Amino acid sequence: MNMPQRRGRASLLAAAAAVVCTAQAQAQAQDATPTIVITATRTATAAFDVPASIDSVSGDELRRGRAQVNVTEGLGPIPGLVARDRENYAQDVQISVRGFGARTSFGISGVRMNIDGIPATMPDGQGQSSNIDLSSVDRIEVLRGPYSALYGNSSGGVIQVFTEEGRGAPRALGNLELGSWGLVRLGAQALGEAGGLSYDVSASRFETQGWRAHAAAVRHLGNAKLAFHPDAATKVTLIANHVYLPQALDPMGLTRAQMSANPRGVDPGALSYNTRKSVDQSQLGFIVERRLGAADKLQATLYGGWRDTTQFQSIPYTTQASVLNPGGLIQLSRQYNGIDLRWTHEGRLLDAGYSLSAGLSYDMLHEHRRGFQNFIGSQLGVLGALRRDEINGVSNTDPYVQANLQLTPRWSLNAGVRASEVRFASHNLYLLSTLPADYGSATYRATLPVLGAMFDLSARVHLYANYGRGFETPTLNQLAYRPSGVPGLNFALQSSHSNNVEIGVKARPAGWGHWTAALFQTDSNQEIVTQSSSNGRSVFQNASATQRRGFELGWEQRWFGALRAQLAYTLLDAHYSEAFLTCTASPCATPNVPIAAGKQLPGTGRQTLYAGLAWAPASGWQAGLETRAASRVWVNDLNSDAAGGYGIAAAHIGYVARFEHFEIDTLARVDNLFDRRYVGSVIVGDANGRYFEPSPGRSWLGAVTLRLAF
Repeated sequence: MNMPQRRGRASLLAAAAAVVCTAQAQAQAQDATPTIVITATRTATAAFDVPASIDSVSGDELRRGRAQVNVTEGLGPIPGLVARDRENYAQDVQISVRGFGARTSFGISGVRMNIDGIPATMPDGQGQSSNIDLSSVDRIEVLRGPYSALYGNSSGGVIQVFTEEGRGAPRALGNLELGSWGLVRLGAQALGEAGGLSYDVSASRFETQGWRAHAAAVRHLGNAKLAFHPDAATKVTLIANHVYLPQALDPMGLTRAQMSANPRGVDPGALSYNTRKSVDQSQLGFIVERRLGAADKLQATLYGGWRDTTQFQSIPYTTQASVLNPGGLIQLSRQYNGIDLRWTHEGRLLDAGYSLSAGLSYDMLHEHRRGFQNFIGSQLGVLGALRRDEINGVSNTDPYVQANLQLTPRWSLNAGVRASEVRFASHNLYLLSTLPADYGSATYRATLPVLGAMFDLSARVHLYANYGRGFETPTLNQLAYRPSGVPGLNFALQSSHSNNVEIGVKARPAGWGHWTAALFQTDSNQEIVTQSSSNGRSVFQNASATQRRGFELGWEQRWFGALRAQLAYTLLDAHYSEAFLTCTASPCATPNVPIAAGKQLPGTGRQTLYAGLAWAPASGWQAGLETRAASRVWVNDLNSDAAGGYGIAAAHIGYVARFEHFEIDTLARVDNLFDRRYVGSVIVGDANGRYFEPSPGRSWLGAVTLRLAF
């Protein structure tokens, strides 16, 4: 270890120790911070008592003073998590946790996402957040670090979204939002209880012209959650969801020269080929919970759905002349389903309390992938001739068990293990004399243990440490293209494996709010990285070894019941710990450019900071101010270019008027208050140099919400 590394680790340890000492010295009076109960450990537990980095954001906090359009809006107060709104609804948001998922060019991978216990991440590790309707969210839990491995493949972090359950008297609301760049959002919700049935039904329509040229989008969302009790020991919940994106234009990334000339511009190829995407997805899930006496509980989750996607890319028609080229238009038809069976037991062993959970998870995805030329003669951006036709499938079978044991009043242990097996298969149906029948399959296996311990230094200071092994398989999209250009999946890709360690402290010193701090390190081998990327099409390979290490600090304080301050800081050093070869041009069958050990992982920044102050009484005037800052982000493995660091601020003000059965909530918000020019996200490794996705300048939002109680 060199001297800078020793100094870095010493400073991180000193920072963590300072938090512990301060907390212990001041832990006397009762803290005003409310107790947050989480379920990411599969048993309801106070977050303060879990030996892991986990945070929860309530639905009210997500919605208050915000547009309710993207899940990224309210996740800033969570350290270790970076949520980037790309202002591109053809590619979804970017979410990374401790550097996992940072290089994803579309959708979410490396981070697992569940909505009401139903995976929004498919068995290959690829997920999306477009079907989350924030108007109906009860809370979002974010689990980071080694404990995430208990969720299996691609669990660099776990995001759990829970929608509200209708409780109490029936009520309804309507919402209208208007904002810059043609933003219009209409929402409606009805929830309550009637005849033993609880219900929460919501729908919304969102439309924007986009800050950048060629970035317009329309999105329709619908959610329903119904629950009833056939008897005193049984609960049945039905969850239905639909998202329809009739068209989202894709402005793609910009080169540095294009961005400097016009950050709101678009690459000419996007206009020539009318790059765009459409999505139609529906799913249905059932959750049955059954109490077997006071100590045991059974739960079965069953779900299924389909998702159709059509995406027009800007692949030049000259490139598509080769018989091996799969075309510039992708059509995906997917059907998916799964089941999770779980038994939970709580009891006592030698006067020590314990809980035990055991289960089996099975998920399956069936995909029909077709590629077409994106031209007919001289007409571009249209459905042309068929160039690719294949059937792909992926499934996983994962038994798991985890336990918590309260050894003494001050010591507790958590342990678990998950055995994950992920199977891929592919069958090429596009047969030519030069392209014979192509079959392929691959199976990835891993055993993922987790062990954690917590020590209650006092009633207000808890210390914890944990270890876990994780793994990440390639996604179907990462397997989609071979370096040689020959159609078929790239089964030469291997899964990545990691060892994760973490130590942390949770403290509630009297009068000083709620503090959390954590030191972490993750060492991975066979990391899945970009080999070459061009025109929205990427080829991936495995790098030798990477390391992510860092420090997280979170703080929250409340005064007078309505004033809340929040702070989240993350220091991350994510780098290649061994050298490897990559490509700087596309196509590239054999990597030939060396990447030295020590280069930073592209898509990651060294530091991020969030600070917020909000006044939010139940009625009357409400207001808030928040700021976000981030250091530069490298755009490729060579670290030859980077998006610069930035700091931005936002402010909102509103008024809530309450009457006996009626409430009106108004909002005015300004984002990027000082009209800073900055890059919100990057497209890692783009061979055309179109790395940069600039973010909007100063923008405004006005909203009114009407609530009616019956």
